[in-house]
Amino acid sequence: MFLLSFSAGLGLSLGSTLYDYFWWERLWLPVNLTWADLEDRDGRVYAKASDLYITLPLALLFLIVRYFFELKTRLRAPPNATLEHFYLTSGKQPKQVEVELLSRQSGLSGRQVECWFHRRRNQDRPSLLKKFREASWRFTFYLIAFIAGMGAIVDKPWFYDMKKVWEGYPIQSTIPSQYWYYMIELSFYWSLLFIIASDVKRKDFKEWIIHHVATIILISFSWFASYIRAGTLIMALHDSSDYLLELAKMFNYAGWKNTCNNIFIIFAIVFIITPLVILEISEQTSMDILFYNLIRT
Repeated sequence: MFLLSFSAGLGLSLGSTLYDYFWWERLWLPVNLTWADLEDRDGRVYAKASDLYITLPLALLFLIVRYFFELKTRLRAPPNATLEHFYLTSGKQPKQVEVELLSRQSGLSGRQVECWFHRRRNQDRPSLLKKFREASWRFTFYLIAFIAGMGAIVDKPWFYDMKKVWEGYPIQSTIPSQYWYYMIELSFYWSLLFIIASDVKRKDFKEWIIHHVATIILISFSWFASYIRAGTLIMALHDSSDYLLELAKMFNYAGWKNTCNNIFIIFAIVFIITPLVILEISEQTSMDILFYNLIRT
């Protein structure tokens, strides 16, 4: 009995020590600043770790929405008895002469017949269809997140002047649009991590797990450390290119190679430009935080 009590007490003490060390103010906050300075007061709300609890139920909600979304995005060939009979009995890739014959028999144009056979072949390759649905889901989220994110930050002074990103840091209150932008982005990446095992297996499976975990850690850390203004800017910058990449994937899976290549070129240009903006934010961060620590000591 004594041994059990001693073990329980030791475990609680160790857990308390690790908890205190994890939230040690020197790990998270500049010199001479405490968590008490960031308590809500006078109608001003500050970022707190407990805010992130909501991201887990929101992640489950994302999984439910994704399930019904993917039911609606299946590229299935419309029912056509003539074309289906030819597909099953004569071949999956009709020649040009056969396309013209099938066009007259089915009442469809040659292009529609070719498109029907393309979709019908894809139905027999479920992994490709699944990839298309996954890309469609990510494209939809990133596009909506980018538009919503821009709506949340485009009217803020720090969107146009990087120096204002760190004005008053770290005592910067949050507003509802920043809160929800963070919670929704973090919830989405939790949902991607939860379901990655059931997605189409790729060669870079492990790398994607590392990517999702790293993203979750970075978004969470930026919230804990009150990098809210910089965080919203960087998330919007990433979303601005992510939806283009997913759109290119969708056209690739649909067999539209030229369209895929053109969109990928646009993605590459945006992807190359956005790190330059992030670099400017990072450089401003380093200088401002260093200056802040110097004047506080």
